[in-house]
Amino acid sequence: MIKEGNSFMKGVILGGIVCLVFTLFNNTKISGELGLRSHEHRHLKAPDKEELLKLPETKRMELSLTIRVLCLIMVTPKEIGYWASVIETWSKHCDKAVFYSPETIKVFESVSLATEDQWIQTRRAFKHAYENFKDEYNWFFLAKSSTFAIIENLKFFLLNKDPEQPFYIGHSIKSGELEYVEFSSGVVLSIEALERLYRVLDDPMKCPEKGSLLWKMSEEKELAVCLKYTGIVADNAEDNEGKELFNSKNINTLVVEAMSNHPSEVVEGCCSDVAITFHGHSPNHMHVLMYGVYRLRPYGHIFNDALIFMPPLNSDND
Repeated sequence: MIKEGNSFMKGVILGGIVCLVFTLFNNTKISGELGLRSHEHRHLKAPDKEELLKLPETKRMELSLTIRVLCLIMVTPKEIGYWASVIETWSKHCDKAVFYSPETIKVFESVSLATEDQWIQTRRAFKHAYENFKDEYNWFFLAKSSTFAIIENLKFFLLNKDPEQPFYIGHSIKSGELEYVEFSSGVVLSIEALERLYRVLDDPMKCPEKGSLLWKMSEEKELAVCLKYTGIVADNAEDNEGKELFNSKNINTLVVEAMSNHPSEVVEGCCSDVAITFHGHSPNHMHVLMYGVYRLRPYGHIFNDALIFMPPLNSDND
């Protein structure tokens, strides 16, 4: 009996070692095939405002109309307050907003993804967006319901980027040899990047649903691996001063950090003038942000923006 028990334990240990070796080999194989060692961090800058002002007004208006953003907003029934706030606030500024939930919800309209697994949710949301909207939009912005976005600033940033090129944009983070875009601050794919992703979604070797490692990776890392197989690497979005445009923290936190780190220049040390996202605001704070971003104006002050982004047709946009 003791001998049988020992044999069983040896088998379990041996099996575990074999699985671990296989996983490490597979991980090394992925890194080699994707060329992760040779990848350098990429920084994408916003357009130069002064250069834009030199263009004729008709040309600027033409440029602004070419950027069509579909917002993919990931929601859950547990965060119904966030969901309602996003509907009432910044999502109105998307050319179209589609809400994706893990199950069918009667309160608000959404696309049911029929799974609680966040990576499978992400895959199905991007697949649905491509199959239904690939001919209408050229940029695809995925965000969580706890993220606040300024879509006009996103469009301004995208102005000098060609959607026919493979862009994977946001706040990029390096984890070991993998660089990925953080989901909490939002992810942007060009139509070319989305098309490449769509082509590998059904390939279990390049983009498996369950992953190919013993440990489970986050959905943001899984997406980065799938995109790497198509030759796409993460781009970090910055303004012309090098400040982050996609923020994984809320404004309150960023201000407090700036007061601590740059007490003599809090505003300059905090945030970009053309910031695109902030993450972690409460539903009520989202409404306050809408007031500050879109409604509060100094009377008699004339703004001289290089571009005007018109609200979507038939929208009750602010």
